[in-house]
Amino acid sequence: MKINPILLEVFKNRFASVSEEMGVTLNRTAFSPNIKERRDFSCAVFDSRGDMIAQAAHIPVHLGSMPLSVHSAIRAHTFSDGDMVMLNDPFKGGTHLPDITIVAPVFIGEEDSPAFYVANRAHHADVGGMSSGSMPLSSSLYQEGIIIPPVKIVENGEIDQKLMAFFLNNVRTPVEREGDFAAQIMANITGVRRVRELVEKYDAETVKFYARELMDYSERIIRKSIGEIPDGTYYFEDLLDDDGMGREDIAIRVRIDIRGDSAVIDFSQSDPQVRGSVNAVRAITLSAVLYVFRTLVREDIPTNAGAAKPLEVITKKGTITDAAFPAAVAGGNVETSQRITDAVLGALHMAMPDRIPAGSQGTMNNITIGGMDGTRPFAYYETIAGGMGASAMGPGESAVHSHMTNTLNTPVEALEFSYPFQVTEYSVRRNSGGKGRFRGGDGVVREIRLLADAEVTVLSERRRHAPYGIAGGEKGRPGRNILIRDGRFEEMPGKFSRSLAKGDIIRMETPGGGGYGDS
Repeated sequence: MKINPILLEVFKNRFASVSEEMGVTLNRTAFSPNIKERRDFSCAVFDSRGDMIAQAAHIPVHLGSMPLSVHSAIRAHTFSDGDMVMLNDPFKGGTHLPDITIVAPVFIGEEDSPAFYVANRAHHADVGGMSSGSMPLSSSLYQEGIIIPPVKIVENGEIDQKLMAFFLNNVRTPVEREGDFAAQIMANITGVRRVRELVEKYDAETVKFYARELMDYSERIIRKSIGEIPDGTYYFEDLLDDDGMGREDIAIRVRIDIRGDSAVIDFSQSDPQVRGSVNAVRAITLSAVLYVFRTLVREDIPTNAGAAKPLEVITKKGTITDAAFPAAVAGGNVETSQRITDAVLGALHMAMPDRIPAGSQGTMNNITIGGMDGTRPFAYYETIAGGMGASAMGPGESAVHSHMTNTLNTPVEALEFSYPFQVTEYSVRRNSGGKGRFRGGDGVVREIRLLADAEVTVLSERRRHAPYGIAGGEKGRPGRNILIRDGRFEEMPGKFSRSLAKGDIIRMETPGGGGYGDS
């Protein structure tokens, strides 16, 4: 079949629109503020092999790793029309346990096997485990929540009520979880319907042909972008503050070899995995690398399986960037993914100093709060924005999510409506960005007063090691976590879990981005 460049552009947008409409369905029908307000979810379309064709502009850390979950689902099950498989196991393509992926096949005509798949991944605010919100200071995966291997949650169009009941019996907020599951299932139903409509408008062979061509197109453009990087070997090392259990200064070391239009990204010299929960599974590392190299592309291309083909990622099992089961990984998805990104960008800065920004906030500032509001259980989870790094193009943006997260902050009104909280301050953290010819973006101040006793867990980074400046720019200000009780201020570590009382205030001051150039 001969390529029609106009049709290639049409299919690029049609596949993306399927993913986007899945996201709209999930967003509008979800129960939890984390999904319906913060949009902590991702949707994508895959071919018959489980290779990603297109994604919506959702969460980078989800989308780079989701194909591994789809591959696990395909290996584990024979799909029939109307089936859906769910999983969250980080060692089978997941990221951390709160991120639950649901995969659905798309059958066309009388074909015996799926022609396509659609999938979505959503962060559930609680999946059990040792602390509310399922983001604990853990030392084992078993402490972080219920571990779901690839299992059929929907079979022949019917939800497996026994399996659903088993899951809901292991979480703190079952009504909210069930509602979010229903939203995920409806999002996949929407995706299946739209892919079938695409086949009806054209035909199956045409749709499959252009899906392959879009992957080839993305690969060509990524190779072109890599080809613009000077050949050579580039090193960088960055440090995680700690693992929350006494281990400090955990090194992520990367070596990037650029040869022509391909790149080898080697993390094998990174530190061994640690006792705390900042270990990253290999899927996280792959996501961060794909994200960084995708940002080098000026053209509007789909992010799909083809974009990853020019990239060879080397990790060593049992290290901080490729943890071995049953390592604790709750923070690896959210915190270590950011540091892996910082390290890859730092190495590429050596090759392209005018195109790479200074360090952004480098953390997601995770906070979970759970307890009882009278007789009603609640579990709140949020990541909080910070400052972006400045670059040769200009100052960094202030008070935004950056790099591996692409969520929103929960609006104050939604937060106070849904939980027994009062937001006593929500502001830009002025002058927290690093100085330079262009200043780094400022972080955020988020201060929450508890209106009920609750368990609070915070997983945050860049409290000791500030976001780096480049080309002579200064570092951004590191973040701070503060407990305010009876008017007294207590400085808290970057990672802690504590039972707090009604009236206590938790204050988070997030890092600013690094500056660019001499002042």
